[in-house]
Amino acid sequence: MPTVDDILEHIGEFNFFQKQTFFLLCLISVAFTPIYVGIVFLGFTPDHRCRSPGVAELSRRCGWSLAEELNYTVPGPGPEGQCLRYAVDWNQSALGCLDPLAGLAANGSPLPLGPCDQGWVYDTPGSSIVTEFNLVCADSWMLDLFQSAVNVGFFIGSMSIGYIADRFGRKPCLLITILINSSSGVLMAIAPNYTSMLIFRLIQGLVSKAGWLIGYILITEFVGLNYRRTVGIFYQVAFTVGLLVLAGVAYALPHWRWLQFTVTLPNFCFLLYYWCVPESPRWLISQNKNAKAMKIIKHIAKKNGKPLPGSLQSLRPNEEAGEKLNPSFLDLVRTPQIRKHTWILMYNWFTSSVLYQGLIMHMGLAGSNIYLDFFYSALVEFPAAFIIILTIDRIGRRYPWAISNMVAGAACLASVFIPEDLYWLRVTAACLGRMGITVAYEMVCLVNAELYPTFIRNLGVLVCSSMCDIGGILTPFLVYRLTDIWHELPLVVFAVVGLIAGGLVLLLPETKGKTLPETIEEVENMQRSGKNKDKMIYIEVKKLDTPLN
Repeated sequence: MPTVDDILEHIGEFNFFQKQTFFLLCLISVAFTPIYVGIVFLGFTPDHRCRSPGVAELSRRCGWSLAEELNYTVPGPGPEGQCLRYAVDWNQSALGCLDPLAGLAANGSPLPLGPCDQGWVYDTPGSSIVTEFNLVCADSWMLDLFQSAVNVGFFIGSMSIGYIADRFGRKPCLLITILINSSSGVLMAIAPNYTSMLIFRLIQGLVSKAGWLIGYILITEFVGLNYRRTVGIFYQVAFTVGLLVLAGVAYALPHWRWLQFTVTLPNFCFLLYYWCVPESPRWLISQNKNAKAMKIIKHIAKKNGKPLPGSLQSLRPNEEAGEKLNPSFLDLVRTPQIRKHTWILMYNWFTSSVLYQGLIMHMGLAGSNIYLDFFYSALVEFPAAFIIILTIDRIGRRYPWAISNMVAGAACLASVFIPEDLYWLRVTAACLGRMGITVAYEMVCLVNAELYPTFIRNLGVLVCSSMCDIGGILTPFLVYRLTDIWHELPLVVFAVVGLIAGGLVLLLPETKGKTLPETIEEVENMQRSGKNKDKMIYIEVKKLDTPLN
């Protein structure tokens, strides 16, 4: 009996139906962007200082400029000026306009400083969760927690979605995640306090990445084998399109509640996919629902304008029945080569997440035009996809992957030493780093499955990729807290972990041109067979024309 791949060869592996479905599901990838990196705009921290009653009136009476007001009334630049204020009654009439604090300090001793008990003044025309809930100074860690909460949701959701989608089907899970994601996003936009906002953001994390993964699974199951890798790469390119859209929308809507509303409401339109996107026929076959699967396959054939041959009217799963092996977590570390693959892949997933999210967050703290910087750095992700497509089947996986990690690390290190006045050079280094880590991120997604045998392949991908969300949980604390020590310190950390990741990749075997391994023995022999091939010596033997006596 034929498999789904056999049937797709006749009715179209990537024709009208697949292209239409691919476009619809890519919109989900676009809409996932504001949840993944929206912290850059939702949690933007502008320049700020303590609110001191009476300062505004004194400044207006004296005709001070903003620079003069800051010079006279703020203790100094940096954390001291942002989190402390002079313990002075600015409403007293004895204060003059020229150096008003000169007569208040006894014997030239410094004036006492106090906390910002009256709130803060923010130098921004818009608003963010930072300015509304005062997530600065002693409460700045609450911004880190906000982004970590969504990554905790990613971790739990992605760990459970494989089982849920396999148990209940791709389509119902997709629709439920869309509904919950949309509802919690709107509720977050109207949340009255930080706690409720944090809860709704956590709920968004639980379902949003799960929905994104289901969309990825669906499109790869609808297309033929020859197109599976390409649609997977361009599904991630749709995420990059979302970055460009997010930059434009955030520029037009500098107030965080309106921004959250605007990027969330389109998600409700995805509920219309109930009528547009069918269930995966591959999943239906795995559940012995062959009649429903055949109905969908006939629908695909009709949409593609191709007849379904009568000889292909019966179906069977792609996997032949045989001895069923039960995967175990111990199988990921039991043998030497698989153990090495597991640790290196886990580290690379972690590194890719930390560098990708970290570079975006650090860019939001750079103090330049955040919208243009975000837009330019997003543009360089497009070449990353084409670099992968052009190199993986020509050069291989290992060297482009290793080089991309090293380029990202070297670019981060170079950025530390580039002066502020060489803006174009800093932007170039930032773009190189962003492109490098994007290539590395997409490459680890592709290669992970190629380094495990069939019976633990899904488990291996699940466990290793979970480190991506662990990295996302730690990244906000890493970026925002280290920046308080030295603004460039996160870049130094990124450089170190990126360069190490590139070196570790070189310890993995090349998988170009190799079939997916079926057994543990095949994986254990992958590195050995590559070495033997490199060290093989060819001896030319010349046949003698005269017989030997």
